[in-house]
Amino acid sequence: MAAPERDAWLASIERDWRTAALVERERALCEFAERLTLAPAAMREADVLFLRSAGLDDRAIHDLTQVVAYFNYINRIADALHVDLEPEMPPDPRAS
Repeated sequence: MAAPERDAWLASIERDWRTAALVERERALCEFAERLTLAPAAMREADVLFLRSAGLDDRAIHDLTQVVAYFNYINRIADALHVDLEPEMPPDPRAS
């Protein structure tokens, strides 16, 4: 994929992953990440089985969970301490 196409694809994911051109595996990753972020207490074995049905093995599921959990953790630390965003990062419009 050429850089302009890749950039457009990434921008479509950033806007709304649900409408982006994703394959089943990528869509499963995004769905799991969103659910773990927004409703961690609601996670069930079915969430892991869903990832397996999309072709992820236990190692990939573990890695995905670690990355999502870390980003959630570090963003909460940054929010709590009012860490300034890097200049190239736009503010979250939901934060205002």
